Amino acid sequence: MILVSPDKIAAVMSLTAVPHSFAELDELVAHGLPKSALKASVERICRSSEERRLLLHRIVPEATYKRRRERLTAEESERAERLARVYATAQYVWDSEDDARAFLNTPHAMLRGETPLDVSFTELGARRVEELLWRLYYGIAA
Repeated sequence: MILVSPDKIAAVMSLTAVPHSFAELDELVAHGLPKSALKASVERICRSSEERRLLLHRIVPEATYKRRRERLTAEESERAERLARVYATAQYVWDSEDDARAFLNTPHAMLRGETPLDVSFTELGARRVEELLWRLYYGIAA
């Protein structure tokens, strides 16, 4: 399976320190991404302010998010990176932000009727979504 490059993932999160390898991206995540990285990802994925609020606080509870000064924890950063990676992959496959957003928010039969966004909340789920996206990209029966 092909992976979307670390700079594409960083672009979704609007990171100023652009990683050039997955090792660099992993280091950024391990040290905690800025809160703005999560917010930027959520802004790209959701269509309405209510959707943005719900998704943001599904990743980091509202009270916890408000207490965070500048950086997310390593665990929260992993969730933010996973979200950005799945979105970057969908954007690459569909070659459109609108189509990527629609794909992530529409239930899919190959995901047992769940939305790709909902399935992506675990690492294994995110891998399932990425695999589905690459199968669609290469025209392999999904």
